[in-house]
Amino acid sequence: MPIDNNDIIKAIKANPEQGFRELMSRFMEPVYWHIRRLVVAHEDAQDAAQETFVRIYRSLDQYYGERSFSAWIYRIATNEALRMIERNNRRACRALDETDTSFTADAYIDYTDVEAVQLQRAIHTLPTKQQVAFNLRYYDEMSYEEIANVTGSTAGAAKSNYHLAKDKIVEYLKTND
Repeated sequence: MPIDNNDIIKAIKANPEQGFRELMSRFMEPVYWHIRRLVVAHEDAQDAAQETFVRIYRSLDQYYGERSFSAWIYRIATNEALRMIERNNRRACRALDETDTSFTADAYIDYTDVEAVQLQRAIHTLPTKQQVAFNLRYYDEMSYEEIANVTGSTAGAAKSNYHLAKDKIVEYLKTND
């Protein structure tokens, strides 16, 4: 049976060490992959994910339930990913070059899958807001309301960013066969 988010919050308050383990068990992998899709590099994603969970732990008393717990976590993770990108003074889209072996070792992209490589290239040409909205909707299957909670926008803006991203990706894929 999956761990309920409210149970995690209660567990952290009752026993911080055990509760934090439950939090990590439930959210580490999806948060890592969310960050990874934004920052691309494995090491950067690991650092940002680690900092995400430190920030979550330190600010749990500031979670008031105005948005879902998972949306709150994804918002912190998104902010950490964007900080990592800024810190490295580069866009999230390091060139996804087939000759770059730094990505192949940990299976971020299967370079034998031409469509997957093209999709990643297309995603990384998007403006950050559209990239975040697309990733959250396409990979994490979040609703527009949840995306809005993560990005601090409205559901309408989230939907607009997703559809703009999708249209740009389709256009990119058509013109870059």
